[in-house]
Amino acid sequence: MDQMELEREKGITIKLQPVRMEYLINPKSDFHISNSEIANSKYTLNLIDTPGHVDFSYEVSRSLAAVEGAILLVDATQGVQAQTLANLYLAQEQNLVIIPAINKIDMATARVEETEKEIRQLLGKDFCVDPPLRKGEEKKISTFSFAKVAEEAGMIYKISAKEGIGVEELLQAVIAKVPPPKGDPQKPFAALIFDSVYDSYKGVLAYVRIFDGQVKKGDRIFLLGSRAQAEVIEVGIFKPGLVQKEFLSAGEIGYIATGLKNVGLCRVGDTVTNFVSQTKQALISYKEPSPMVFASFYPSADADFDHLKDSLSKLKLNDAALMFEPESSEALGRGFKCGFLGMLHLEIVSERLRREYGLDLVVTTPNVVYKIKEKAKDEERTIYSPEDLPDPSRIDKIKEPWIALEVICPNVYLGAVMKLLQSSGGVYKNINYLGAERVIILYEAPLREIIVDFYDRLKSITSGYASMSYQLEDWRPGDLVKMDILVAGEKVAALSRIIPRVSAQDEGRAMVKKLKDILPRQLFAVALQAAIGGKIIARETIPAMRKDVTGYLYGGDYSRKRKLLEKQKRGKKKMKAIGKLKIPQKAFLEILKR
Repeated sequence: MDQMELEREKGITIKLQPVRMEYLINPKSDFHISNSEIANSKYTLNLIDTPGHVDFSYEVSRSLAAVEGAILLVDATQGVQAQTLANLYLAQEQNLVIIPAINKIDMATARVEETEKEIRQLLGKDFCVDPPLRKGEEKKISTFSFAKVAEEAGMIYKISAKEGIGVEELLQAVIAKVPPPKGDPQKPFAALIFDSVYDSYKGVLAYVRIFDGQVKKGDRIFLLGSRAQAEVIEVGIFKPGLVQKEFLSAGEIGYIATGLKNVGLCRVGDTVTNFVSQTKQALISYKEPSPMVFASFYPSADADFDHLKDSLSKLKLNDAALMFEPESSEALGRGFKCGFLGMLHLEIVSERLRREYGLDLVVTTPNVVYKIKEKAKDEERTIYSPEDLPDPSRIDKIKEPWIALEVICPNVYLGAVMKLLQSSGGVYKNINYLGAERVIILYEAPLREIIVDFYDRLKSITSGYASMSYQLEDWRPGDLVKMDILVAGEKVAALSRIIPRVSAQDEGRAMVKKLKDILPRQLFAVALQAAIGGKIIARETIPAMRKDVTGYLYGGDYSRKRKLLEKQKRGKKKMKAIGKLKIPQKAFLEILKR
């Protein structure tokens, strides 16, 4: 399912992946089917695999809007995690049928009983309230019922995807409990776009859930949001690769090759209809994602600006949570200010641009967004970059975003996690116990302290057993200043940061010391300075590379050596005056790791 190279490297799911499964009921399974005549019936399951990391929660929300039920899959070795709770809340908001399952029960470190207790505590005893057959809908939903499913409404399925243990029971529970998709193939065509990609030959491929009607090759379609129209080049399904079909009908999930070359005309959340029924109302409106982290992308070569623009547009098709708009900098030239859901999201996007589109980028230091009120003005304005911050004498107050943070960890790590949370400058709210061995810690903290390396440090102190999720809470005033970094006497705009005044000196020393370790040595000494306004608060020096220019001399008067040393000294002085230091790309992200 994980088709992206980055997904296989990191061992995580980054992109949602739809797939169609043709499932044949096994008459010899442990589940006893009341109607033996259809024991060999074939069922079509439209499945969407979703990411689990909090930075990709928008992928999950879009997937849930296109389905009728959700399998809440919990790792038996990890137990319920914070992102599990976040995704559960999203599914409950959509009123989906939720089927809990515990995976990896074959592992030696599996905590099956403890995990089951945690799930029951979250969902309650009778969480599966939807019966296998709804009253008055027997013919629409199914012509049979499963005895076990009917008897155990609150059943938690225990499976091993690797060994195949319990998978039959889980799939049969999905068929019995999740109602089939609603929709009438005879009505006018209407479909929801939940994802899309760009193909060089077929244009935009829209991943759709068909709600009503049918669509086939050659049909004229109309997109309600962008008011664009196109002729369908191809339709098909996912297995998980693209498999062409003659048509797609109501209830199916598949793709439509639109032929559109302008990627901005096919947006996630748009409704696709027949051209003749273009006045139909939109099916659903996705909630727009709120970027948490902002950074600017600049091409290393000015000639690559248009290539970067096209690449970001195509990448946004496949990653609807990515936000970008053009900007310019005197030091870095033309580029784009981009918004991300977190640091992992930023890292993945920059790496995809490098690998998939061959771009060499300069990425500025990631920042959160701030709101400022100037003394001479009544309205607040938003600051996306430290460069936009006006002179401190003109600022009345600065507000920064605070988040509601939820951390789940084993009891034995409670002290270490609380110490880490206190170092973020946040506010403790509450502790809830999830079973006998795990706790849920509720905290409020400034977003700038969480986005950088908080998650890595949390995993480190808890041996990988803790998890976290967060959401924007409100905006609160803070005593903040802009810190600039000067390299060889020149200010590097990409390394400027907005930080608390109280920790400015410590932050400055840490940054210049880190830069000293990251930046390569030159033939001349390079001064690294941290400054607030016109005041230098920290300094480090990268020493010049040494070359023994007198090594080949074997004797004679000392004046020969002195002449060569003086010549070398003049050369280094000249290089220091005119030399330029190119900062490697990795420095802009490495500088933030503690």
